Amino acid sequence: MPTTPPNSPTTRRRWRRAASAVTATAALLITGLTTAAHAQAADPSTSKVTWTRSCALPRHHGEMACNALRVTGGRTAFQQQHGISAQAAEASSPSGYGPSDLRSAYGLTSAAANNGSGRTIAVVDAYDDPNAESDLAAYRSHYGLPACTTANGCFKKVSQTGSTTALPTADSGWAGEISLDLDMASAICPNCHITLVEAKSASMANLGTAVNEAVALGAKYVSNSYGGGESSSDASYDSAYFNHPGVAITVSAGDAGYGAEYPAASKYVTAVGGTSLTASSTTRGWTESVWRTSSTEGTGSGCSAYDTKPAWQTDTGCTRRMIADVSAVADPATGVAVYDTYGVDGQGWATYGGTSASAPIIASVYALAGTPSTGSYPAGFPYANTSALNDVTSGSNGSCTTSYFCTARTGYDGPTGLGTPEGLGAFTG
Repeated sequence: MPTTPPNSPTTRRRWRRAASAVTATAALLITGLTTAAHAQAADPSTSKVTWTRSCALPRHHGEMACNALRVTGGRTAFQQQHGISAQAAEASSPSGYGPSDLRSAYGLTSAAANNGSGRTIAVVDAYDDPNAESDLAAYRSHYGLPACTTANGCFKKVSQTGSTTALPTADSGWAGEISLDLDMASAICPNCHITLVEAKSASMANLGTAVNEAVALGAKYVSNSYGGGESSSDASYDSAYFNHPGVAITVSAGDAGYGAEYPAASKYVTAVGGTSLTASSTTRGWTESVWRTSSTEGTGSGCSAYDTKPAWQTDTGCTRRMIADVSAVADPATGVAVYDTYGVDGQGWATYGGTSASAPIIASVYALAGTPSTGSYPAGFPYANTSALNDVTSGSNGSCTTSYFCTARTGYDGPTGLGTPEGLGAFTG
């Protein structure tokens, strides 16, 4: 299997629709399976950063892959900012952005300190991470965050049926994804409770069942860091798994560059794109552009082939659902610190990117902002509060006929949506 999808747009579209005839279910169950996708960052200041995909790519209809990318070499933006050499980076210390960096970048420092008590963020992933709670404890302890454990009632891990004992098969690649999700929820909303809901496989049916379980358990904020090809089944998936008024559901836009993925294409979710985030001398202190490493690696975006357009989207070039709505950091070269010790990928501290980082960040911003109003669809909130976002106006994630589908501009565009958080104003309603 190739380490990255081929460069052909046609082939990439076929991949997104998961047209391969080879079944990969057995492979997904093998602990530690990853698909190498080493790349070089496009930004000269963060060149030579390499990474690998945490999870296998989807191989057939209805199967999803996580959107987590683990850095394997090079010098990240965090290391450059703090004068840390690539050679000095070890699994014993972080080499990516931590909570204070992310809160500073998105205007959340005060909110993170004061908001979130009594609110629960649910993280939905496939397979089991046996070390989820202990790894979460290590991350939170390192950054001085309050303990979040089963014993104190802050953390809960369940299967897609709600069982705390009959958990899925463990998987090293998805364990990295789980650690990324839990750590980002902790970084943005340290006072929130966290429920990890583990699906028994990476099928949309099982992951969707886990979403329903998360909502049934009371979560008002549900993060989903996975995606796969669009299909004619998506409308039925929408109604079966994602139509939860009053619940903020976020979904990664994808990591394969320009092109639409599901469930980011669901009209009921907040589709989250990805940016490159670097410290700067601007008033904000940070700058962002569209994350793109190559023609096949970068944030996803595009016009859905199947899902209808939600009422709050008003762009005129796409008559159906447009991806994304908002965005946050996702470039592995400007990636985030994660603590993971399970399996061959779990070496302790690592740096991760991918829109698997941006989706839980945005879910946690919703949590800081407060409980969504009854009957609302929180995906529409940013469209009513665009001034409370950092408009990302540079970069692209590929080639497209309609420019804003793949190229940043002032106002709405596909790769970054309406922009990135600047406080909580765009996430309330």
